[in-house]
Amino acid sequence: GWHIECSAMGSQLLGRHFDIHGGGQDLQFPHHENEIAQSEGAHQCQFVNYWMHNGFVRVDDEKMSKSLGNFFTIREVLKKYDPEVVRFFILRAHYRSPLNYSDAHLDDARQALTRLYTALKGTTGAIDVDWNEDHARRFKEALDDDFGTPEAMAVLFDLAGAVNRGESALALQLKALAGVVGLLQRDPIEFLQAAPSGGLSNDEIEAKVVARATAKRARNFAEADRLRDELKAAGVVLEDGPQGTNWRRA
Repeated sequence: GWHIECSAMGSQLLGRHFDIHGGGQDLQFPHHENEIAQSEGAHQCQFVNYWMHNGFVRVDDEKMSKSLGNFFTIREVLKKYDPEVVRFFILRAHYRSPLNYSDAHLDDARQALTRLYTALKGTTGAIDVDWNEDHARRFKEALDDDFGTPEAMAVLFDLAGAVNRGESALALQLKALAGVVGLLQRDPIEFLQAAPSGGLSNDEIEAKVVARATAKRARNFAEADRLRDELKAAGVVLEDGPQGTNWRRA
């Protein structure tokens, strides 16, 4: 029944022949082989062009299972982490590789995504990808090679590095290229100041930033330092500049 159901749903919803079929590595045999045999036997045409078998999800280096008590749903993860952070975390690993989930790895993914968004601060507008540009060619080559997302993400960081070194014209190329895989399409400040669950609200942070500025004008540097340290402990980074103080979440 299991195999017949999938052939029936595939042909009904996607057609007798379609491009990509996904599934876990454990489904290659017998499930997917049976799908191929019965679908091609019934319709007398090739069933699927490309098969993408993903690695297993592990939690803190253990297989995720209800029996081990380490089972969770994506809805639970999204209560704690921004959806774009989760997407980026998944894209950093090759889809055929085991995906080791842990809060530490999600926190690291947020830090890494923060570095990319920081490179886009002050960038407005949008362009189409210039596929003749060197970074774009490397990005495309990575994705064309069995959807090599780890190598593609490395290209985005190379681009961000170039932007940070003063090649600001590449910022829109970075945004456009990341958009191919659904990343970096928000306003950078919106992402950098997004409040995590249980953290200080934006209004609370703004109030402390204003209080610190007032303390500095009054030359009460001890109070200004105390407020900076309080914000740092709450995961907020202050960036002083000629136009005032900007802030982002660490």
